Amino acid sequence: MTVSSHFTHKNGLLHAENVPLDTLAAHHGTPLYVYSRAALKEAWDSYQSAIKGRNVLICYGMKANSNLAVLNEFRQWGAGFDIVSGGELARVLAVGGDASKVVFSGVGKQAWEMQAALKAGVKCFNVESEAELDRLAQVAQETGHIAPVSLRVNPDVDAKTHPYISTGLKENKFGIAIEAALAVYERAGTYPSLRVVGLDCHIGSQITEVSPYLDALEKLIQLIKTLAQRGINLHHLDLGGGIGIRYTNEQPLSPGELIDKVFATLQAHGLDHLQLVLEPGRSLVGNAGALLTRVQYLKPGDARNFAIVDAAMNDLIRPTLYEAWHDVEAVSPRETGPDTPVYDIVGPICESGDWLARQRQLNLQPHDLLAIMSAGAYAFSMSSQYNTRPRAAEIMVDGQQVHVVRPRETVESLFESERILP
Repeated sequence: MTVSSHFTHKNGLLHAENVPLDTLAAHHGTPLYVYSRAALKEAWDSYQSAIKGRNVLICYGMKANSNLAVLNEFRQWGAGFDIVSGGELARVLAVGGDASKVVFSGVGKQAWEMQAALKAGVKCFNVESEAELDRLAQVAQETGHIAPVSLRVNPDVDAKTHPYISTGLKENKFGIAIEAALAVYERAGTYPSLRVVGLDCHIGSQITEVSPYLDALEKLIQLIKTLAQRGINLHHLDLGGGIGIRYTNEQPLSPGELIDKVFATLQAHGLDHLQLVLEPGRSLVGNAGALLTRVQYLKPGDARNFAIVDAAMNDLIRPTLYEAWHDVEAVSPRETGPDTPVYDIVGPICESGDWLARQRQLNLQPHDLLAIMSAGAYAFSMSSQYNTRPRAAEIMVDGQQVHVVRPRETVESLFESERILP
């Protein structure tokens, strides 16, 4: 069962578009990240067809996957970008991204990051606290800029997702309580170095139904009307990202359903003149990637059977961090039956949390090649060099073309910048 039409079995082998995955593994080694350009474009087009000529800016939430090749594809297709660090801004600028279509999110923006974003001319700072508002005003004044701001408000809405990726509840660190937002907007208006342009809200990730968005929207609309009564008129409404993808049997929300219902609600309140900003990440890249890994050892046991592979939690931390499910496909599958063993797919790192999948029925032999599916989002971008393990190479497949978009690190490169005391 593949979760993307661009990763399919042909002649008994799993392919990325028109390239057999075993060929990629043979040429480039494992672990190996493989992305499908066609899958990226298909996901992007799903948003473009949903817009239907309305004033919508899609800002790719690049923390999901910040490889320059991925960013450049979205840039060419007209995307803006949602960034959360000065480093991410540098990546956008490195591919020629339009800073005027960049929104800067995140709870801990530092002065140097603010300076860089002001110099670049970003569309908006999504301010998440009064302390941040004060610092931004000071930095803008000192550098001779007017900072465009929106407030990220916390509507206390349950996104009905994993607690680690839920961001819209009162107990989350993100945003300004919606009850306090009016006073903070009025405070922003007292700073000559700030210009209020919008309202921002992001309630979580891997959301598979429209109701949490609409619950948040109703609260935001009331705030927008109150602001207008106080003479604070906004140019845009940013509803964040968070649309989920299919990892196993989920039925994801479509961009069209969300955008249609948001505009219908705005129109009913006379607010459809506002530009709608969305910050999708996972839904643009999640199903466009797979992680290839090779079985090293099979270790049967009384309680569990283990398939020990060469990928590990440093390559893909989502399973141990979120107990996330990723489908596991044999690149060259064998038949299974009632007696086929059930395996935990685990890595070589010295942690009991080093697992990629649990209780999967697979007919395996040592050296078999496996594909961990739906690994385009929050996979390589969250990887590390724990246990002095070089990070995997990244490959982009375009039809029959294969592009190395990030070579594999070498062991020597991991410590070449370190110094021993004299």
